[in-house]
Amino acid sequence: MLASMRTEAVSGLPLAGALEALPVLVFAKPRLVKKVTHLKHRATFVVAAGGTGGHVLPGLEVARELRARGHDCCFVGTPRGLESRLVPAAGFPIEFVAAGALKQVSMARRLRTFLDMPRALIAARQILEQRRPAAVLGLGGYASGPIMLMALARGIPVVVLEPNAKPGLANRLAGPFAAWALLGFAEAGGYFPDKRQEFSGIPIRKEFFNLPARTNRNPFTVLVTGGSQGSRRINQAVLAAAKTWADDRRLSSVRLLHQTGEREFKEVSAAHQTSGIDAKVSAFFDDMPTAFAEADVVVCRAGASAVAELNAAGKASILVPYPFAADQHQLRNAEAMQQVGAARLVLDSELTGERLTAEIMKLVDNPERLVEMEAAARSRAVSGAAERAADRLESLAGIR
Repeated sequence: MLASMRTEAVSGLPLAGALEALPVLVFAKPRLVKKVTHLKHRATFVVAAGGTGGHVLPGLEVARELRARGHDCCFVGTPRGLESRLVPAAGFPIEFVAAGALKQVSMARRLRTFLDMPRALIAARQILEQRRPAAVLGLGGYASGPIMLMALARGIPVVVLEPNAKPGLANRLAGPFAAWALLGFAEAGGYFPDKRQEFSGIPIRKEFFNLPARTNRNPFTVLVTGGSQGSRRINQAVLAAAKTWADDRRLSSVRLLHQTGEREFKEVSAAHQTSGIDAKVSAFFDDMPTAFAEADVVVCRAGASAVAELNAAGKASILVPYPFAADQHQLRNAEAMQQVGAARLVLDSELTGERLTAEIMKLVDNPERLVEMEAAARSRAVSGAAERAADRLESLAGIR
């Protein structure tokens, strides 16, 4: 089986011993990282990414690029995150560590995370000893902290790939010690050393860069997605809006592509059957580039991968940041997009059927504005991000 599943970190280790080891692991000064010089061709890399698609999906793109170059990649994540499903499906092995959240969670959850930390660090050490990576790529998320920390302590080169406008806790802590930082948003540059960073873009599927521009907007098409898990707030706002569209001359011909997520698919699909508008409803669109190609505007959350896909495809968007994202990174992403004129930002608390209808109406009535938003999005697109990340990792491994 391609995915070698490690159970959560060394559960048999006495807690007292793990806690005793924690100060040495955490507070020891990281050794100076030097480029590996003994590797010639094939190498092993560890990709630490967990939790959300914004962390996992870019990591998968880099891993595919490294695999195409003949290298081996192993992911490190948690059993609860999307990586536990997406990584094995992509044919990569994954190791698990017991890591949890520290921000925007209860005190009890924080305490559990702290108590699990020594075991997570020791499990991370064991993974590095077993895999012997030439370098580690950290994309943030719960599991990336322990693996990056242990890699730094052992002198293994660490490359941070920060997909958001505001880095998460793990990347902020590792950033000053990392050999290099790859930025998905130039706005994140202030969190990393100036001489060890570059604006690389966010690795996404190449298909998004090759979509033709929409020239025939008849019918005007709206793509709605709350991400792979769906969003009840967005789903309910769309249903409330659609009830009024059939009676509005300007909106009655709008075509809707609605990705609902598994949990609400039946409810939303049934409601659309009586709305009187042209709606294609799916729990999950397997071919998202095709859905983007058919859309004039996209209504979605503001995760890093979603924003990168919008830019690559040159799509106008109405962004509804997830209000509980760590460090409000989705809000920062959406603000950056709105500032350059590529998107409209609607706070989750302000999203209603009436507000969504008003935002869409502005674009239906002003096609010139829509074209300007598309151009602004396309101006932020950065291709070749996966290749740049692979180049940097190979360089640190002494291969290039």
